[in-house]
Amino acid sequence: MTQPENHCDAEPLVEITRGSMSESRHRGFIAAVSSKGELIAASGNVDIRTWYRSAAKPFQTIPILTNGAAEHFNFTDKELAVISASHSGEDIHLEAVASILKKADLSESDLLCGTHAPFDETAAAKLIAENRQPQILHNNCSGKHAGMLALAKFLGEPIANYIHPEHAIQQRIRAVIARFADVPAEDIAIAIDGCSAPVFGVSILAMARSYARLVGVRHSDLAQEFGEAAERVVDAMIEFPELVGGTSGRLDTDLMRVARGQILSKVGAEGVQLLGVKPSPRFPTGLGIAIKIEDGDSRRARDPVVIETLRQLGLLDEDQLVRLSSYSRAIVFNHRKIEVGEVRTCFKL
Repeated sequence: MTQPENHCDAEPLVEITRGSMSESRHRGFIAAVSSKGELIAASGNVDIRTWYRSAAKPFQTIPILTNGAAEHFNFTDKELAVISASHSGEDIHLEAVASILKKADLSESDLLCGTHAPFDETAAAKLIAENRQPQILHNNCSGKHAGMLALAKFLGEPIANYIHPEHAIQQRIRAVIARFADVPAEDIAIAIDGCSAPVFGVSILAMARSYARLVGVRHSDLAQEFGEAAERVVDAMIEFPELVGGTSGRLDTDLMRVARGQILSKVGAEGVQLLGVKPSPRFPTGLGIAIKIEDGDSRRARDPVVIETLRQLGLLDEDQLVRLSSYSRAIVFNHRKIEVGEVRTCFKL
């Protein structure tokens, strides 16, 4: 069994104030890395290992392209985006996942991701109002699972146990992550994710490096093997951000919209966020950013850290910061709706 990492080297990233005092803090880790492996900025011990969680999804999509399944089943960029998504369970997501299953002659009963209520409040309220239970397609990982099933079917591999870590498609996914993170496959930790598929663990530094090499693939040693596939996944996610997240209240979606095609954003559970900044004059080979909130908070700590990291690195202008301000700072109100404090970042890269 994989031993837990010692997170004693986390740094304070967010504080919650009450009056003039800091009442609580969230600690964590940040790494910003070029596709050449140069550490541009960091907070905390970025050699600590943690799990990608759903931030691994772009890499889980790539084998569908490199092995020919996407072409064979004629998957659209919208469908590739939802395969790479942690979606909100809205109709646009359910329709895209259902289309993937139909094209591959699969059914909802083949999915092994489990069921949960839609992330989208309107979609969840509608189910309650209609006295209906959530279906498996509402699972935020249903697109990923549909893609895995399609790949297994295309390769002639068993579909009944497609989520087993030793299944051929999971081994292909692990190999892709190893190449982009630039670590030996045998050094990647494996456990079971919330959706029952394998989850992969590497250092925070390696996670950042993997996203730098993902968006800057043409500037890396991966260009010939993965260039076309990586670019198509990245471009699909950026072009259809509402399929990656949702139509409202999702940082991934809003950040990719506001960033004018330059930033790939993918959330992971337990306070993980990975970002890929496309090559630019400032970062000519691309930049990868990995963020991990130590206590796993995804409600009030992660989003402000994402926005502040991008601000400190000069990757968002004033207009973009204003448009994303709902994610960067939160007011603390008491039960009478009186302002008593705020949630704010407290780190410097």
